[in-house]
Amino acid sequence: MASPTVLIVEDDVDLRQTLAESLETSGFAAAQAVDATDAIDRLKNFAYDAMVIDLHLPDANGMEVLCDAIVRYPQIRAVVITGFGEVADAVTAMKRGAVDFLTKPFELSQLTRVLTNSLAQQRLPEPEAEADVATERRFRFDQIIGRDSTMQRLFSTLELVAPMNSTVLIQGETGTGKELIARTIHNNSPRADQRFVAFNAAAIPEGLAEAELFGHVKGAFTGAIASRTGRFELAHRGTLFIDEVSSMSLPLQAKLLRALQEREVERVGESKPMKLDIRVIAATNTDLRKLVKEGSFREDLFYRLNVIPVMLPPLRERREDIPLLAQHFAKKSCRENGVALKPISQEALRVLMAHDWPGNIRQFENAIEHAVAMSLTAVEIGPAALPEELFTRSTITAVPAVAIPDEGINFTSVVSDLERDLILRCLEKTGGNKRQAARLLNLSRTTFIDKLQRLNVPATGA
Repeated sequence: MASPTVLIVEDDVDLRQTLAESLETSGFAAAQAVDATDAIDRLKNFAYDAMVIDLHLPDANGMEVLCDAIVRYPQIRAVVITGFGEVADAVTAMKRGAVDFLTKPFELSQLTRVLTNSLAQQRLPEPEAEADVATERRFRFDQIIGRDSTMQRLFSTLELVAPMNSTVLIQGETGTGKELIARTIHNNSPRADQRFVAFNAAAIPEGLAEAELFGHVKGAFTGAIASRTGRFELAHRGTLFIDEVSSMSLPLQAKLLRALQEREVERVGESKPMKLDIRVIAATNTDLRKLVKEGSFREDLFYRLNVIPVMLPPLRERREDIPLLAQHFAKKSCRENGVALKPISQEALRVLMAHDWPGNIRQFENAIEHAVAMSLTAVEIGPAALPEELFTRSTITAVPAVAIPDEGINFTSVVSDLERDLILRCLEKTGGNKRQAARLLNLSRTTFIDKLQRLNVPATGA
C-alpha cells in the first residue's frame, strides 16, 4: 500500500522541515508549502490524503486555504497548528472541516498519532449537504461545472453571449461538451421557451443532409413520398445547433451560407423562400482555419459562423476541476441508480487527476459511473473500482534503471541528472510552457522555477 501523503503548510522553514522529517520517518510521504499561494497551487494538482496547516501565513489567512482544500477534497484530513491563545480560531477551523488542532509547542508523536487515527476513520458524506450544494452552485453556470480559471472565463463569456442573437462557433475536442454549451446558451437566452433543434452533420449521409436541414416537398427526389419539415424550419424563433459543421460538403456549405446571410431557406424541390427568425450555434472538433487553407471549408462561411468564438479546453488542461466533477458525477450516478452516496477516496482522485482523458468529459462521466457500479458493496469509491484503462503508465513518469557499480554512485549527481531530464522532457512536451510543465510534475510553479535555476536548465516560454 502506498504511503499516505500529507501537505505541510508552514512558513517557518525549521518547523516545516522538522515536521516533514518526523512524518516521513513515521511512513508518510510529506510535501511542503511555504505559504498560501504555494499550498493552493499544489492542491490544484494533487489530492493529498492529509494536510497540516498553520493558520497564520505571510500572504493569506490559513483558514482560507483550509476551506479551499476541504471544498476541493471532502475526504482530506486537515490538522490545524496554532499558537498559544488561538484556540477560538482552531475551533472555527474544526467547524469548517478540520479533524483536530494542536497548540504550539506540541510533541511530534502527537501529530503523527492524530493523522494516523483520522486517516483510519471513514468520513461519510451527507447526501446533498448544504455546503456541497453551495459549492457546486458557486462553480457552475447552468449545467456546466468548473472552478478552473479557463472555465470561469468561459462562464463570463456565456453570460455576455446568451442574451444576444449573434451566431456562435464552439470549438473543442470530442467529448468536451459542445452541445451542453449550446443548450446552456439557448436556455439562458430570450429564446429559452422556444425549440432547441440539434443537427449533427456527420451523422447524416451527404445525400440526405440537405433535405434534413432545409426540408423537402413531396416528390422532390426518389423516395420523397411526403413533404418534410427541415431543421431550420423546426427551429423558427428558437435555436439551431449544427454539430460537426466541418463535415459538410462544399455545396451544402454554400446553401448554409446563404441561409445565414438571408435568414431564409428553400425546401428541396421548392423555389419559394421562407423567412425565419433563428439563432444558429455551430460546433466543430477540427481547426476550421486549417480546413479553409486546405480548401475544404469555405472562408466566407467560416467568418459568418465565427462571429463569437467559444473555445472549450480539454479535460487534461483543467485537472483542477476533476475532484469537483468526480463528486458531481458520482452524486448523479448514485441518484439515478437509487444507491447510497459514497465518498471518493483521495487515492482514487489521484488516479483520476493523473489520467489524460482523451475522451474528455464523456469518458470521465462513464468512468465515474463504472466506479459507482463497482463500489456497491464498498464503503467508498477507491482506485480498484476505476476502469483498468486508467492505470496505463505514462512514459513520462517512467524512472530509468540506474546501474550501481561496486564503487558506488554519486547520489546527488544522479538525482540531479534525473530531475534535469524529467524537467527537460516536460518542457519539450508542453512547448516550453513552465506552468504546464510544473503541473505534469505535480510541482508548484515557484518550486519548478527554483529547480530550473538550481539545475541550470535553460528557461524558455511562459
